[in-house]
Amino acid sequence: MKSGNLYTISAPSGAGKTSLVKALVESSDTICVSISHTTRDKRPGEEDGVNYHFVDHSTFEQMLGQDAFLEHAEVFGNYYGTSKTWVETALSKGKDVILEIDWQGAQQVTQMLPDTIAIFILPPSKAALRDRLDNRGQDDENVIASRMSEAVNEMSHYREADFLVINDVFEVALEELQTILSSGRLLTECQQLAHGKLLEDLLSQ
Repeated sequence: MKSGNLYTISAPSGAGKTSLVKALVESSDTICVSISHTTRDKRPGEEDGVNYHFVDHSTFEQMLGQDAFLEHAEVFGNYYGTSKTWVETALSKGKDVILEIDWQGAQQVTQMLPDTIAIFILPPSKAALRDRLDNRGQDDENVIASRMSEAVNEMSHYREADFLVINDVFEVALEELQTILSSGRLLTECQQLAHGKLLEDLLSQ
């Protein structure tokens, strides 16, 4: 059975990562996004099991003790983690799996699974990033200021990614992400798994 590719997509808060990943997943039935576990509170409109698996600190710590996470990190005082079993199962079914995680989580995943393909998304400017955070209407001024302060450190980790996408025009950024994933499916290793019989026939005497 063809194995899928594992991707990490990281970005500072407000860069448009969530909207791009949603559109990317909706554009193909071979792409799925991992639903992380988190200890943060639900935001308006979010659903448990759809946006995140919302758990308390005690449950998260218990899962950590069971080595249940492929990666985990603390972000703004809350914990996030990716289920190891879920990712392995999805990949074994030939799905391309996207982990929408911060740079710390991306580092952990790449160290554990070197074949992971890392993507980083940046905003076109600091002003645009600030506008997007303001327009979300989900955070107060103190939270936004904290996110802007942290953004410079977060954005400096773009160098660790394999691909860099600038989210200026949404449609262009989405097309670039689609191109990255399409290219991933054409890697020789993936093509060998997908077309093993054809390759065997072509090389037979």
